[in-house]
Amino acid sequence: MGNAKVSEFVPDYAIPPGETLQETIQFLGMSQAELAKRAGISRTTISDVVNGRAAITPRMALQFERVLGAPATFWNNLERNYQQTLVRQAEKKKLKSQTEWMLKIPVAAMAKVGWIRRSTDEVEQLQEVLDFFGVASPQAWERVWTAPQAAFRKSRAFESEPGSVAAWLRKGEIESQQMECRPYNESRFEDSLRDIRALTTEPPNVFQAETQKLCAAAGVAVVFVPELPKTRLSGATRWLTPNKAIIELSVRHKSDDHLWFTFFHEAGHILRHGKTDVFIDEDWKRATSNSKNKREREANEFASSLLVPAEALGRFVAENKPKFSAANVRRFASELGIAPGIVVGRLQYEGHIPYSHLNALKQRFKWAESGSKP
Repeated sequence: MGNAKVSEFVPDYAIPPGETLQETIQFLGMSQAELAKRAGISRTTISDVVNGRAAITPRMALQFERVLGAPATFWNNLERNYQQTLVRQAEKKKLKSQTEWMLKIPVAAMAKVGWIRRSTDEVEQLQEVLDFFGVASPQAWERVWTAPQAAFRKSRAFESEPGSVAAWLRKGEIESQQMECRPYNESRFEDSLRDIRALTTEPPNVFQAETQKLCAAAGVAVVFVPELPKTRLSGATRWLTPNKAIIELSVRHKSDDHLWFTFFHEAGHILRHGKTDVFIDEDWKRATSNSKNKREREANEFASSLLVPAEALGRFVAENKPKFSAANVRRFASELGIAPGIVVGRLQYEGHIPYSHLNALKQRFKWAESGSKP
C-alpha cells in the first residue's frame, strides 16, 4: 500500500462493559442495589448496564469513578471500544456480501507490484483494496471513479478497464501526495521545461530525479508509475489541489522518444488547459494520429514544437532525404540539445523513415517490477 499502517490487535468479539462492572462490584462485595444507592443512579439503569441493555454514559463513568475507584476514562474506554467493536462486526458482515466487487479490481496485479497486501480472507482483502483507494465502501468507489460526472470516464481505456486505470491513477495520486512541492508557478514551470529538455540526453538515474526536482519547485509533482495489465496508458495529468498538479508517466513503451513526448504532452495540458480537467492519455502514436479533441491536439503540438521545432526539422529533412544516417541524426540532435532517439521517433512518426530504422539510437528503459524507477 501507499500509506503505512500500524498493526494493532482488533478483537472480533465484543465484551459488554456491564460484565466488567458486575465483576468489579462483586470483587468489592457490593450489590447492584448498593452501587445504585451510592452513585445516585436507578437500580433499573444499573441492571440495564450490567445486562448490556444500556450504555455507560460519560456522567455515569464519573459516578463510577467516585464509587468504585477506577477512573472515568477506564469506563469511557470500555464503552467506546465495545461500541467500535459492534460497528466493526456489522461492517465486516456488510463487506462480506460485497466481496464480489473486487472482480472489477486487478487485485493480483496490484499485490504483485506491492501496492497492496495479498490476503486469503476475502473481507480483509476487500478492506485492503478500499484502504488503497481511500474510500469507505465499494459504493463510494463507484461514486468517485465511475459516476457519470467523473472526469476519468473520458478515457476509452477507462471505459474498458476502469479498475486497472483507477488503480494506476490512485497510485500516482498517493505518490504525489507524499512529494513536497512549492505552490504552482506557471512561469517557473515554463522555465523548468527548457532545463528538462536538456536532460533528455541524460540516463534515467540523472533525468528522473532532476525532472522531479525542477517540476516540484514549480508546483508540479512528476511520478513514474508502471502500468498495470490492460491499462494501455502513456500518461495522465490532473490537479491534486489548485496549487499542485500531477504528471503521471507509465513509460509504457520503454523508449526515450515515447517517454519525453508523453512528458511534454502532459506539460502542455498543464500550461494550456484548465485546473478542473483530467487528461488520461493512451498510446501516443494512436492519440496523435486519431485525436479529434482540440485540447489533445494542442498538447501534441506543444510537445512536438518544444522538442523538435518544425522549421528545424524541415531543414534537416530537406538536406538529408531520402537517406538519413545515424551520424547525421546524432549531429542534428546535438544541435537541438536533445536525445537522438527523439529525432528518430519524430522522423518515424512523420513517415520519413520506417519504424524499423535507426532504433539503435533510442534509449531503452527497463522497469523494476515492484518499483517506480526506470
